[in-house]
Amino acid sequence: MISSDQWHAVRAALEVTGERFAALVESARDPGARATRHWSVADTAAHVAAIAFQYTGLARGGERALPMGGLAEQVAATTVDTVAVLNELTLRQFTERDPGALARGLRTDIREILRVSAELDPALPVPWLGGSRVPLAGILAHLLNELLIHGRDIARRLRARWAIPPAHAGLFIDLFLVGVLRYGVGRLLDNDQAPRERRIAVELRSAYTVAVTLVLHRGRVTVEQPGGATDVRLSFDPATLNLLMFHRIGGARALLSGKVRVRGRVWLLPTFLRTVRLP
Repeated sequence: MISSDQWHAVRAALEVTGERFAALVESARDPGARATRHWSVADTAAHVAAIAFQYTGLARGGERALPMGGLAEQVAATTVDTVAVLNELTLRQFTERDPGALARGLRTDIREILRVSAELDPALPVPWLGGSRVPLAGILAHLLNELLIHGRDIARRLRARWAIPPAHAGLFIDLFLVGVLRYGVGRLLDNDQAPRERRIAVELRSAYTVAVTLVLHRGRVTVEQPGGATDVRLSFDPATLNLLMFHRIGGARALLSGKVRVRGRVWLLPTFLRTVRLP
C-alpha cells in the first residue's frame, strides 16, 4: 500500500530535485566534459531528460508510449544487465545536447508528469522495462533517483555541491524497488544462474524507509513483512545504499562509513545479490 504521505513526499521531492538538476545543468560551462566513464555532462543530462520525456506518457496511462520510435522490442527484452544497450539506443534518438534546452525540457516534462498524475491513484500499475510492472508512485521515485544519482555525477565533474537527502533516496527503495518486486519483475531480473533451492531472506531497515524482508527462493523474489525467519539483516542510510547499488561507491567504503551494516549469514548475500541487482 502506498500512503498519501509517500505520494505527497515523492511529488514534492521530484519537483525540488528537478529544479536543482536543471539549474546544475545550466551552470555547465563545458558540457562536453566527461561526467561518467562513458558520458559527457551533456550526455548525462540528456539521459535523464529522455527518461522524463518518456515518463510523461506513462503518467498519462500510455498516451505517449515509453519507447521512442523503434525501441519497443528493446524495451520489452531489456533486463537489468542490458539496460545500457537501451540507454545508448535512446540517446541516439534523443539528440538534444544544449544544456539550456535540456534544462527547459526537463522542467516542462516534470511539470507535466506532476500535473497529469495529480488525481491518479499512486498505486496504479504501470508497464515498465522487460515486462515488469511498477506502481505509478514508483515511476516518480525512479525519475527522482535518476536525478539524484546523475546530479551527483555532473556535480562532481563541475566541482559543485550536490546533496542526496536520505528521505528522498528512501523513496526509491520504498516506492520503486519494493514496488517492482511486488507488482511483477517480468524478465527484468533474468540471468543465467540456475535457481537455487535454498531460501534466502534479507531484511532491510532504515530510519527513512518501511522495513521489509526480501526473499529469494527458487529464482523468484517476493516481499514479506519483517519479523519472520531472516538470514541477513541490512541496516542502512538510503543515500549510501543507493550509491552502492548503482556502483558509485564500493562495498568496503559503504561498510567502513558505518552507513551500511550487515548482520547474520553474510555469506549468503552475494548469492542473493546476483539476482536482486540494479544496473
